[in-house]
Amino acid sequence: MRIAILGATSQIAMDLIVSLSAEGRARLHLFARRTDEVAKWLDSVELSGRHPVDEFSEFAKQEFDAVINFVGVGNPARMVAMGNTIFDVTLHYDNMVLEYLQMHPACRYLFLSSGAAYGNNFNVPARQETPAVVAINNLAPHEWYGVAKLHAECRHRAHSEYKIIDIRVFNYFSDTQDINARFLIADILRAIRDKTVLRTSSEYMVRDYLHQSDFFQMVKVLLDAPPINTAVDCYSRAPVDKPTLLAAMQEAFGLQYVADEENVSVNATGGKSHYYSLNTIAANYGYRPAFTSLDAVIGNSKIILGKSLRACV
Repeated sequence: MRIAILGATSQIAMDLIVSLSAEGRARLHLFARRTDEVAKWLDSVELSGRHPVDEFSEFAKQEFDAVINFVGVGNPARMVAMGNTIFDVTLHYDNMVLEYLQMHPACRYLFLSSGAAYGNNFNVPARQETPAVVAINNLAPHEWYGVAKLHAECRHRAHSEYKIIDIRVFNYFSDTQDINARFLIADILRAIRDKTVLRTSSEYMVRDYLHQSDFFQMVKVLLDAPPINTAVDCYSRAPVDKPTLLAAMQEAFGLQYVADEENVSVNATGGKSHYYSLNTIAANYGYRPAFTSLDAVIGNSKIILGKSLRACV
């Protein structure tokens, strides 16, 4: 299978590239704005020369069986800095693929969407019947990212003639996570590494951290699924709440923390107490997650912290 990876500098894209390369059944062609960065990374993971790397201008000249679009941002702080340009960036690269599908209608298109497409109403987790809620008369900047994803999904459903699947990622955590990013887990890992006290909000929340192996499984089953135009939500075997997560990290790694009302986290897409999904439609295509959220966090944290300690030696 010939697969185009758009946005190959994305961390989640890099993890998938490594997994697909190890499996060996797909021929990958990587596209990015910063091709030198991709080439350098390929060399660092001993994949140099395995996959062609090009700028986006070369995309339409090739023939692919599938396109996976990772273009976007995954770091909350960068998301805030990107501002309203998220609309233009999302639309530009999505249009590029839709135009490609006009010429290659048999090609599959997997689009990396987000749980934020549902809006901000996460007092309870999303379900299959959950509507997307947009405050159309009072749209705040932290909602732009989700609306951009929702807009793309609406356009995809309008093109029912194409094989498009939107993959809504809620929280993703792998052993290649940049711990300088402003995620709760990254904040936790920096505190452990630096032997400092984590100061975090006491606000209760539940999160579902997807392991890289389960994301790989999700992509594989969707590439093999019957032709369909739909959206699926990502989910692990079980989510984890914040008190349980903090206690587990304290037990496993000696995390020191203070949780109180004065500490505020970066919420680039708004505060969400139950940001995960119980929409398990992906199971219809054979998806069976192997890891719980706590499995993903503890296992990958051991690897990340091990790397950090070796780097300090």
